[in-house]
Amino acid sequence: MPTTRRDLLKLAGAASLGLVPKAATSGAEPPAAAPVEKAGRPLRILILGGTGFTGPYQVRYALSRGHKLTLFNRGRRPKEWPAPVEELVGDRNTGDLEALAGREWDVCIDNPTSLPFWVRDAGQVLKGKVEQYVFISTLSVYASDTEPGQDETAPLARYKGADAMKETQETLRADLEGLYGPLKALSEAEAEKWFPGITTVIRPGLIVGPGDDSDRFTYWPVRLDRGGDVLAPGDGNDPVQFVDARDLAEWTIRMVEARTLGVFNAMGPASTLSMAGMLDGIQAGIGSKARLVWAPADYLEERKVSAWGDMPVWVPATGDTAGASRRRNAKAIAAGLTFRPLGRTATDTLAWWKTLPADRQAKPRAGIASEREAQVLAAWMAKKG
Repeated sequence: MPTTRRDLLKLAGAASLGLVPKAATSGAEPPAAAPVEKAGRPLRILILGGTGFTGPYQVRYALSRGHKLTLFNRGRRPKEWPAPVEELVGDRNTGDLEALAGREWDVCIDNPTSLPFWVRDAGQVLKGKVEQYVFISTLSVYASDTEPGQDETAPLARYKGADAMKETQETLRADLEGLYGPLKALSEAEAEKWFPGITTVIRPGLIVGPGDDSDRFTYWPVRLDRGGDVLAPGDGNDPVQFVDARDLAEWTIRMVEARTLGVFNAMGPASTLSMAGMLDGIQAGIGSKARLVWAPADYLEERKVSAWGDMPVWVPATGDTAGASRRRNAKAIAAGLTFRPLGRTATDTLAWWKTLPADRQAKPRAGIASEREAQVLAAWMAKKG
């Protein structure tokens, strides 16, 4: 079955809603890095969420820059931080934002929101209480992935339900295909409504790196590290896009330091990267000697090997996914988004993976199963003669 935009929206929405189970070591402390220069002015930063995948990287980087952090969440996933962090408890599902009332911050970063009423409720409490509101959105807000090279001005998905403010996480889980992108788009609009003239909207796509429990990018360094013949999709020329969670998090903090406003596609790399280039870069980074065996997209479709699911990161650059990995990111790069080397992302991701419990490593959440991969490879090699 061919991969469609619906497939991509469903998988992206599942990850954002936490339908992918979380490992105990998610957001694990990154390797020690060189000292970070202090910001010119310390900010009071409120982060809604902060304990998921990218949030901990935001917190640690902001602390290293000398900022004062407040986190607001349900308090269910406590973390240890390298410096004092104020933690407030509430529940946006039930409208419990009392802990935020009567407080002021320089910046609010809204990480987990997929529902417009979450933004509305935050706006009712924080309007006039923050100088900048940063909404972390998604590339799934766009109406179509058919046209390559679209930028931030491309048309957005439209909500077709009865009342967007009555949508909940339960209804979103039940209809990820039809609701995720449109509700994110409406959440962006709600942010602009409550925080006019002080809003920054960041639209990442596939976020990768240590701590990513979806295993989408992780599948490739893990599989290449295992060696042998590795099933690779297409002819290697299809483009891919993704961003390391640390690059995204650190850039977000730099954006609030500069008080940069507007809408940004936050994706990498800086220039076009093919699927072959990605796998070669991963191999070089981790020192893999595996042999890539490329199988055409139509053959994979015939064998029911799905893009994005069985072959993570990859979608064919044709049909309704022709532009899925060809979004323009020039605006974000001009605003200071930078990318660490692919080999470092791969090496760090593999090292993180190897810290996970054996039972977790035995059940990857993305990528084709090894037995099925062997069957598809054998059939393809036999077909080639």
